[in-house]
Order: sequence, then structure tokens, then C-alpha cells
Amino acid sequence: MDRSRPPIALVDYGVGNLHSAAKALDRAGADVRVVPTVAEAAGAAGLVVPGVGAYGACLEGLGTAGGPAAVAEWLAGGRPLLGICVGMQLLFEASEEGPVTGGVGALPGKVRRLGGGVKIPHIGWNQVTVRRGSRLFAGLPDDARFYFVHSYAPEQDGDAVAAVCDHGGRFAAAVESENLFGTQFHPEKSGHAGLALLGSFVEICR
Repeated sequence: MDRSRPPIALVDYGVGNLHSAAKALDRAGADVRVVPTVAEAAGAAGLVVPGVGAYGACLEGLGTAGGPAAVAEWLAGGRPLLGICVGMQLLFEASEEGPVTGGVGALPGKVRRLGGGVKIPHIGWNQVTVRRGSRLFAGLPDDARFYFVHSYAPEQDGDAVAAVCDHGGRFAAAVESENLFGTQFHPEKSGHAGLALLGSFVEICR
């Protein structure tokens, strides 16, 4: 094992872009381990929870990997966790999509549908505004752009919001609180900026 590459577990619960996420994390310097449950991530330095599709379907899929309780237990252990797209949304309490309750609840609030009369889903590249002091965005330029595919997002208020984006109104593009991290965009599809962000997560895990 290459000890310079921290072991990071990627949860395969049937609803994420596993191949592209694993490839990007590998390029960012991680020793990637795909696991079917959060419990089997024991011993990893970090955990990545992807997510594509509807909140309810992802929450149901997460049940096969140990459910919200397993994610909450991981966070309580102090090790870093990165949620991607719906994987980030699951860290909140609930979503208007459904509506569905019973999320991890590590962050307060609800995921809401994008508004403002713009085209939904929000698909494509968009600039984010990063709040000062973010470890996840360390070293990235202020005008960095990332790739989004979503119709719902957390609201932009709250102490954990690390970056915001505007599409029919401002929403949380990323969250960061102690060992919890999340991005509404897909860093694995966001070119150099996405790889740099994943590299920051790998360094945090290291």
C-alpha cells in the first residue's frame, strides 16, 4: 500500500457515478476503496457518499448501506465525509422532492426546488461564490466554475454553507462543517477545478 495515498471509501449504494468518482479521486491522490456499506469503510481515512437522481430513491438506496444512522455515526467519529450532489442533500433533514423526510439530519433545514422562472433542471457549468476560510476550496480562484445537474438544492443560509451559486435564486453549492463536506455540483465532472477540490478533500483526509 502506498502510505502517501490516504484510503478513502466510496459507498456504492446503487445511485452514484461510481466509475467517474473513483477515477477522479484516484487522480486526486486517494487510495480508493469501493464499499457496499458504511460499516465496511472502517479503517478508511475518509468517506465519499455520491448520489444521482431523486432524494427519496437515494435515501432508500442508502438504507442498504446502513442508512442515515450509519452516516451520522461516521460523522460522530470525527473522520471526514464528502457528499456529492444528492449525497450532499441527504445530509440535511428532508427534501421538498416527494416530499421526503428522514435524512441524516447532520445539517438543519430542507432541500428545496429551484425557482425564479429559470430552466430546470439546472444543467451545465456555473460559477460559485466561496465564503472565506473554506478548506475544501483552498487555493481555487474566486471565479472557479463547476458542473451542475440538479433540480433541488439546499437553501443558501446557514453557518455550514461554504459556497453559493445562483440559478433562479441563490442556493448552497457547497457545505462545510468540521469533518462534514458536501458539494451540490459534481467535482468528478468539473475538470481541473473539480480535481483540485477533491485534492483538498484528500489532503484533509491525510
